[in-house]
Amino acid sequence: MRYVSTRGGMAPATFSDILLGGLAPDGGLTIPQLYPTLAPGELASWRNLSYPELAFAILSKFADDLPAAALRALIDKTYTAAIFRTEAITPLVPLSDGVWLLGLSNGPTLAFKDIALQLLGNLFEYALLKTDGHLNILGATSGDTGSSAEYAMRGKHGIRVFMLSPYQKMSRFQTAQMFSLQDPNIFNIAVRGVFDDCQDIVKAVSNDAAFKARYSIGTVNSINWARVAAQVVYYFKGWLAATTRDDQAVSFAVPSGNFGNICAGYIAKRMGLPIHRLILATNENNVLDEFFRTGVYRVRATTQVMQTSSPSMDISKASNFERFVYDIVDRDPAVVRNLWRQLDTKGFFDLSGSDYFRAVQASGFVSGSSTHQDRMDTIRRIYRESGIIIDTHTADGVKVGLEYREDGIPLICVETALPAKFEDSIVEALGRSPDRPAGYENLESLPQRFEVMDPNMSQIQDYIVHHAG
Repeated sequence: MRYVSTRGGMAPATFSDILLGGLAPDGGLTIPQLYPTLAPGELASWRNLSYPELAFAILSKFADDLPAAALRALIDKTYTAAIFRTEAITPLVPLSDGVWLLGLSNGPTLAFKDIALQLLGNLFEYALLKTDGHLNILGATSGDTGSSAEYAMRGKHGIRVFMLSPYQKMSRFQTAQMFSLQDPNIFNIAVRGVFDDCQDIVKAVSNDAAFKARYSIGTVNSINWARVAAQVVYYFKGWLAATTRDDQAVSFAVPSGNFGNICAGYIAKRMGLPIHRLILATNENNVLDEFFRTGVYRVRATTQVMQTSSPSMDISKASNFERFVYDIVDRDPAVVRNLWRQLDTKGFFDLSGSDYFRAVQASGFVSGSSTHQDRMDTIRRIYRESGIIIDTHTADGVKVGLEYREDGIPLICVETALPAKFEDSIVEALGRSPDRPAGYENLESLPQRFEVMDPNMSQIQDYIVHHAG
């Protein structure tokens, strides 16, 4: 398999070539020249596979330049009950008749991003050990990506992590989880601003080719293709657990701010997984919902980004969205470049009334948004009906998913985090604190280590230079 850039300026490359990187050299995102497709009977043959076996079957299609034995060993090392607290890795549990919850938050940081990032940590270390190389990971997080990346990379040979997060805009649990790490290869930078300020700096540094090459800058955000590929697996696992027939369609409801999680579902659908609808849920920062309803993609100024009770989706620029748009515009990089120039100059682009928007409408995506009151009501409803406590982001997905539920089609709601990460909101909704897994009882009392900085690219580059070694 070969990978190209959404903006057309990169020679076809292998999975290993793009593994450690973020943006392509031309500022675009890497994407397969052709999506792999399922052979006749292949899906049926996967019904009894364990999660590691399924992950190998799928990821070997994307990482076909890696030795099969090495890839299998890395997968087996990653997806264990010791790390994810269950042999199922991503258990499917019923919420009500025909409505399911795909549990993705059993990893060390209690968020879905562990599924991909635990594997990336092992893949990165494998690649660096082969070349005796090193990597300085620069990431941006609204809460969950950062902690998942840090827990995956802590102590890894040849890797340092520089993680940017919006100062005082994460939950107390999320903040403590990241900032309490004392590992010498982990550096937390709290940026005075919002997530988009952090993401803009990561992209700008990635576009500084000389700096990127000199200091071996890589990323773990959803702009990294390997992360998205790893997330594709759990859509297949959820479908296999919810169906009994190989032609049976399901719908997935997915909360999304940066489009990475639901993009993995879109790729699974392109591979041939019988997905009826991909239901995208946003919070009050409803940029993606506006696009799927109107065809207008309008980013917001950082001052317009609302601070909400589902803070991991307090995002106005969905950086991973470019992969989907690339497909929608018939994989024409010139069109992508023009659209993103419009974003840079006007702050929006408009596909309404075009053949491109008709392609969006035919893609299987629908969308909706949720408010604070919606998520409080949904948390109460699900707890009353099932006894299960869901977190605020998952509640956004359940709320919108139920609006699009269709008789006879299983609805799988994708969990994003355990409710313990957002205790204040759960107390508001239910009048009680959510249970915490063992080992997390006193997290907020641990000493914290972090730097507070302005959203200044040069200042952050200087910090990286000083600590990169």
